[in-house]
Amino acid sequence: MPTSSPSPVGNNDGPSLTASAIIAPAVSGSHVLKIDGYSRTKGLGNGKRINSDTFTIGGHRWCVQYYPDGVASNDTDWISVFLFSDRSDDTEVKAKFKISLLGQDRQPVPQYSFSSLIHTFSTKEAAWGFAQFIKKYDLEESLHLKDDVFSIRCDVTVLKEIFTEPIRPPVVVPVPPSDMHQHFGQLLLAGEAADVNFEVGAETFAAHRCILAARSSVFKAELLGTMKEKTATHIRIDDMEPKVFKALLHFIYTDSLPVMDEGDGAATAQHLLVAADRYSMERLKLICEGKLCDHICKSTAATTLALAEQHGRVALKEACFKFLTSPGNLKAVMASDGYDHLRSSCPGVMDELVAMLAP
Repeated sequence: MPTSSPSPVGNNDGPSLTASAIIAPAVSGSHVLKIDGYSRTKGLGNGKRINSDTFTIGGHRWCVQYYPDGVASNDTDWISVFLFSDRSDDTEVKAKFKISLLGQDRQPVPQYSFSSLIHTFSTKEAAWGFAQFIKKYDLEESLHLKDDVFSIRCDVTVLKEIFTEPIRPPVVVPVPPSDMHQHFGQLLLAGEAADVNFEVGAETFAAHRCILAARSSVFKAELLGTMKEKTATHIRIDDMEPKVFKALLHFIYTDSLPVMDEGDGAATAQHLLVAADRYSMERLKLICEGKLCDHICKSTAATTLALAEQHGRVALKEACFKFLTSPGNLKAVMASDGYDHLRSSCPGVMDELVAMLAP
């Protein structure tokens, strides 16, 4: 009778990710050996050394070996310096080191600073260093020897056993996107704690001085400065439609534009650009400029170009010029209602356009 193999247990939680780290720890330390009475150490004899005090780095004992007449027969004109591992057992230790002559400022002299590769110190090879560290004559003629005294520094890095350990993934706490703009929008709609009212056309809008001042330097001067509006609770706004001021308040409180009707979106953006310039709101000006760049047509190009020139919107002006230089567009724009306004209010722009179209 045929049998079927058991199906593997599936995991529907999606792919998992694990991680680990290779850790190569090390312990570093330094020891300074001061030779006080250098001239009296000379003549000790080739191969004769003087040891520093022992010091501990990385759990191991060390000392610096100073050979004033060199460590070997061909080093008699040199000072030799070695690092010695003071070992009492058969264990080995891996380390790298740097031996430097110190200047009078107690800093290593680059010309006489020598580094080793990683070296394994053991009972068989307990010392390692530099047989020709510095010529005795060079030291005696240098400024590094003062009052018969000079110093050497030994920097040691002991390498510990390398190991691997798992990396625990960070705990991710999901944080929803900011909804602060919604709370401020609710505050505007409710009118709670409002302390100033704006009359725009036949409509009245309640608002909060501190929020308006925080978002607009012009409102800050009017509502918190020395102007008469500082103490007024009702302020009249002329030369602005209520729906434009409502959109301006919506942006101040939520940092976003309200939903606009598709039919009058470009016209609202034009009026809102003027309002943004009036109240020195640069971000809103850029948003309106971007929207207008996307909505240039034969019926709006003239008024949009005039708006760009009057409010210093360079990108919008360039977009209008690009549209007008396309075949057939200029003739249609010249027949539009906004062309006469453009010609009378911005004659300089017309001169630029004519120069651009000239062959």
